[in-house]
Amino acid sequence: MTADTFTRMDESSPEQWSVIGNETFANQPRVADSVLGMLNSLSAITDGFAVDQLTHCLQTATLAERAGADDELVVAALCHDVGKTVSVANHPAIAAEMLKAYVRPSIYNMIRVHQDFQGRHYYGHFGMNPNAREDHRATLSVEDFAIAEQFADEWDQIAFDPDYDTLPIEHFEERLRATFSRPRY
Repeated sequence: MTADTFTRMDESSPEQWSVIGNETFANQPRVADSVLGMLNSLSAITDGFAVDQLTHCLQTATLAERAGADDELVVAALCHDVGKTVSVANHPAIAAEMLKAYVRPSIYNMIRVHQDFQGRHYYGHFGMNPNAREDHRATLSVEDFAIAEQFADEWDQIAFDPDYDTLPIEHFEERLRATFSRPRY
């Protein structure tokens, strides 16, 4: 049975949605394939940094792993800048929304606000408020604020070292595939 028998959702049947649901579940691996493709495309983006953005993401994930972070957090660290494949200006929101269905809310929030948290280290150079992270105290729990702070200060902002012993993308691929294979919704 195929689901192509309706042209409007309000005229669909449970049987048709069963087919759609089953096919969507069977095709879930394409999500990880797409994310890996976007990550790999970051190797072409340097924007003046000492390393390309793929290396930066790999270093951030490597640092998180070596600090004892769990798999969801390591995968989020790996994917935190994947939104730069679309737009640097709002890359945290893009990456956060891509991760939202697959990670716990505290990690979603960490990725969503990471630029403002990392801004402590560079916003002042652009005439922006280097204390922008403080604007998030009212909307994040104490725990969410702390994990965003750890992410920005201990992993993300130091992950631009061309000489760092960075783990390759293949090291993280199994965890990335596992994370993106099971939506939480």
